[in-house]
Amino acid sequence: MQFGFFCQVVLLVLDIHACIAQDPLNFRQLVVFLVHNFRVDHSLLERRGALIIRRLCVLLDAERVYRELSTILEGEADLDFACIMVQALNLILLTSSELSELRGLLKQSLVNAAGKDLFVSLYASWCHSPMAIISLCLLAQMYQHASAVTESLVKEDINAKFLVQLDKLIRLLETPIFAYIRLQLLEPGRYIWLLKALYGLLMLLPQKSSAFKRLRTRLKTVPLCSFNGDQLKRASSGNPYSQILCHSGSQISEDGDITQDNGNLQNGINFASRLQQFEQMQRQHRMLAKSQAQSRISSA
Repeated sequence: MQFGFFCQVVLLVLDIHACIAQDPLNFRQLVVFLVHNFRVDHSLLERRGALIIRRLCVLLDAERVYRELSTILEGEADLDFACIMVQALNLILLTSSELSELRGLLKQSLVNAAGKDLFVSLYASWCHSPMAIISLCLLAQMYQHASAVTESLVKEDINAKFLVQLDKLIRLLETPIFAYIRLQLLEPGRYIWLLKALYGLLMLLPQKSSAFKRLRTRLKTVPLCSFNGDQLKRASSGNPYSQILCHSGSQISEDGDITQDNGNLQNGINFASRLQQFEQMQRQHRMLAKSQAQSRISSA
């Protein structure tokens, strides 16, 4: 009873703030204030974060809210909080019905300039979390880059927190949100980089974990007989940006570039630069973790 009443109060307060935030300056201040409150009270993010974010997305446009949050978190000094916040935002993005249009836009990133622009906008802050970046790439069908990011995780400390996030991603792959990915696995020759990305995730998991068994069971259903020699060579060549797919008279590489018949590039994304951006952010997180570990040792 009290919980329901409290939620109603929160929603009413958000409605009032949303009316005030119609002005661009007030909108920015509202989102900054919200992030600040989540930073100083992590329990608020854990208990009410999804409710607050989803409601704001309904009242103020989901894309606008997510772009602003991404801009703020990109420059967040508290790296641990930024990682937690991005993971929360990513889960909301993947599971909330209020954000279905945003997911639809991201799925069109390969062929839609607006989707590509949104993908790039979220990418910078999503770099705080490896699993958030991989799930964003899978949602946007950027499978070559998902494979490249997965391979780069060899530098990461595969600790309990990392495995918990990876387990959550594997569970999400079995939900209706990613049904299109499971159907694409029926054409492994066409989506070879998707398959390579998923096998990369499998190799990061302990063999006795439930996530390993779940993903391995899914991959066993893939009809591998549809591969040909050239496709296998391309996937193992070390160049994750070479596969070409056919789409509406154009050639679409799964790294997000569309090559028109006249040779002009449109809607392109520099994924080599994006990968460097991700690795640089993860390097900062590793340095912070190392510093925190040294501090704990010194205190002990």
